[in-house]
Amino acid sequence: MTDYIQAWQCIGCGKIEAPQPCIGVCRDRKILMVAKDEHERVVADLEQARALVRTAVDMLSRVVHSTPREGHWERSYRALQEQARDSIEKLRRAPA
Repeated sequence: MTDYIQAWQCIGCGKIEAPQPCIGVCRDRKILMVAKDEHERVVADLEQARALVRTAVDMLSRVVHSTPREGHWERSYRALQEQARDSIEKLRRAPA
């Protein structure tokens, strides 16, 4: 669960203050911020998810673009199955 920190950011100069708005001449708007370590964890999780999706799309692309020769559909099918198994195993071994 992400913990947000409420802060105030000036719409003019960009300064950030927390926990209360500036009483000067700046015009502040409320913003929500997250801690750096939480942000980095989410970015790493996102990159891992993107890698998993790329692997899945690559496998599906092989299926979509495969046209077995006449009388060789079963051999092609078995080869695609093996590639799919390898891809699934790679996905399962990916760090969580």
